[in-house]
Amino acid sequence: MSHVVFFLVPGVHLLDLAGPAQVFSTAADFGHRYTLSYVAERPVVPTAQGLPLVAAPDWPELTADDLIVVPGWRTGGRTDVPVIGAAPLDVLRDHHGRGGTVASVCAGAEALGQAGLLDGRRCTTHHEVQDTLARRHPAATVVRDVLFTCDDRVITSAGIASGIDLALHLVAARHGPAVAAQVARNMVVYARRNGDEPQSSAMLRHRSHLDDTVHRAQDLIDARFDRPLPLPALASAVGVSERTLTRLFAGATGLTPLRYQQTLRVERAEYLIGHGTTVAAAARSVGFEDPRMLRRLRARTS
Repeated sequence: MSHVVFFLVPGVHLLDLAGPAQVFSTAADFGHRYTLSYVAERPVVPTAQGLPLVAAPDWPELTADDLIVVPGWRTGGRTDVPVIGAAPLDVLRDHHGRGGTVASVCAGAEALGQAGLLDGRRCTTHHEVQDTLARRHPAATVVRDVLFTCDDRVITSAGIASGIDLALHLVAARHGPAVAAQVARNMVVYARRNGDEPQSSAMLRHRSHLDDTVHRAQDLIDARFDRPLPLPALASAVGVSERTLTRLFAGATGLTPLRYQQTLRVERAEYLIGHGTTVAAAARSVGFEDPRMLRRLRARTS
């Protein structure tokens, strides 16, 4: 079971908190074991939108598999920085030091900076406070005009709705892109391409249409992209002819079902290769019997 702990600061933005919380809560609804907790220095936390929140004063026991998220807060004159006590900063620092992941949404990057976790790392925040973050933490590399950055288990997002993109990225990294696509579709959101992480999941990128037949076909391919799925069987499963499915699929996604499956395989293989897996092992893992096929497809998309 993974614990996701949200550290709440006075003036917290509701969407900075609710977006990621909804992603992990939805993932839990689909059978992935997440527990969500909310911690603050005071039991009642005022929000930027006027709705007070109740949080626990004590931190739960955390392991390296767990995640701490710091949602952002209203910045007022764009340079306002809330006072954060030494104890929560110690928790952030210690959790990361023991192998855990820490994340921030919007101005929440300031808390990671105060904990010393941005020094020597790439990070981002809301465009209105990027200059402030760079000035206060000169050892950090503030990346502009991206949705989120990932650097050594320190993950920062640009703010407000981009917290959803950050959380979907974490779900995809842990459970695979099919789960992230399932969560995104349930939430009726479309994960945008990130300028810093150039490959957003094809499962999300090609879900902006409204064709239910194609969605059902994609659901089947998403769940079994690493296994053979002949067109006749796919068409039969969604109740249309092969020709009709190919026409609908191309119209909705710009791809044939086979090309869509290959795209999923290549993107998953790229992720595995980027994390140290050999090309041959990655090819086998995503369903290619011959690594040369993966090499050809990678060359085609490079």
